[in-house]
Amino acid sequence: MAALNDSSRNSPRDELRAFLTSRRAKITPDQAGLPVYGERRRVTGLRREEAALLAGISVEYYTRLERGTVGSVSEGVLEGLVHALQLDEAERDHLFRLVRTASTATPRAPRRAPAKARVRPTVQRMLDQMPMPSYLRNGRFDILAANDLGRALYSPLYDHAAAHTPGEPPNSARFCFFAPAAADFFVDHDQVANDCVAYLRAEAGRDPYDKGLTALIGELSTRSEDFRRRWAAHDVRYHRSGRKRFHHPFVGLLELDYEALDLAGDAGQRLNVYTAPPDSASEEALGLLASWVAREPAPATED
Repeated sequence: MAALNDSSRNSPRDELRAFLTSRRAKITPDQAGLPVYGERRRVTGLRREEAALLAGISVEYYTRLERGTVGSVSEGVLEGLVHALQLDEAERDHLFRLVRTASTATPRAPRRAPAKARVRPTVQRMLDQMPMPSYLRNGRFDILAANDLGRALYSPLYDHAAAHTPGEPPNSARFCFFAPAAADFFVDHDQVANDCVAYLRAEAGRDPYDKGLTALIGELSTRSEDFRRRWAAHDVRYHRSGRKRFHHPFVGLLELDYEALDLAGDAGQRLNVYTAPPDSASEEALGLLASWVAREPAPATED
């Protein structure tokens, strides 16, 4: 098996080194506006001296940063790196977090209180009263709660969880990389997988000492070569809005827009809401799914 490259095994300095190296490799001199005089280049991306020039710092200083030897770094220097490497918002935030963690002399102990897994009754009530598919998840992609239409939309995921991890909340990252049905359910499975890994990478940068997150990343890395390959790219991304295409086993193709809303009162919890464009085939299919849900008997409850 290939060596694992995950945040549970790499030090904060290693993570910073790998991230800066990967971002530098993605920017060509032409993209950076630098002249190329026909010389044969050994790298397709920027050289260290070119990145340093664009960032407004010395090559020696940039080299120390890329090696993870950060010490005390000013915000101005970091903003220079953001400009030089053309980082987007998620990448910028990730860089700042990695530098903050790598510059800490003594790593802090794992936080005592993990992200909340309990769903407040008012949040569940809000879910139940929503007429569109909705669910609540944490930063590890555990689905903590959903309304009936949300469970119906993600029925393949719930089926997979019931068969393979009974007693645990369904986890869309495990489904994406472990379930053969995922490639059919997610029409754009490759993009969904990339987004999943990039979000987990951002979460790992946010709290590299989250035991639950580290365990999940270790499990995915151990069991999925596809996950390891994507993880090694060091991409980070935020999931806030967009469109997803599903091939649902009951109603067929669904193209749904989603909004991801962080709950201010419950750190680490996020509400995902799906809607169909008006007068679309997906709206009709979603209505069919809602009719199917209405006909299904309610699940038995324990006393």
